[in-house]
Amino acid sequence: MKIKYLHTMVRVKDLEASMAFYRLLGLEETRRVDHEAGRFSLIFLAPPGQSECPVELTHNWDGDDALPADGRNFGHLAYEVENIYDMCQHLQDNGVIINRPPRDGHMAFVRSPDNISIELLQMGDRLPVQEPWASMENTGHW
Repeated sequence: MKIKYLHTMVRVKDLEASMAFYRLLGLEETRRVDHEAGRFSLIFLAPPGQSECPVELTHNWDGDDALPADGRNFGHLAYEVENIYDMCQHLQDNGVIINRPPRDGHMAFVRSPDNISIELLQMGDRLPVQEPWASMENTGHW
């Protein structure tokens, strides 16, 4: 029996805020489907050159009261990044809270505007421990 990964779906309340967040991570829109009759949009985003690994943002045009408050029923999305310190600094400079800083040079967690937990992992070997990340405490939950 064969199985193939297709995508991960995340429901979003504020499409523009969510799109801006995922673009900060470096994802690009690969496909969009607007369903006029159903009043919703499906937006697929993926890292450059990796269209086979999309996240699908589902946006209900008239709002979505069914979304859980903390998003934890989902788990997380995980992305490997070239330099975890540079990515975390980029996100922080753009107003994203680093919930679990990359104290170990390997792993960090942030949250999207819809409270989806995003795991960032360093490509290859861990980077040497460096400040301010090494001393930074966790913020909130991840």
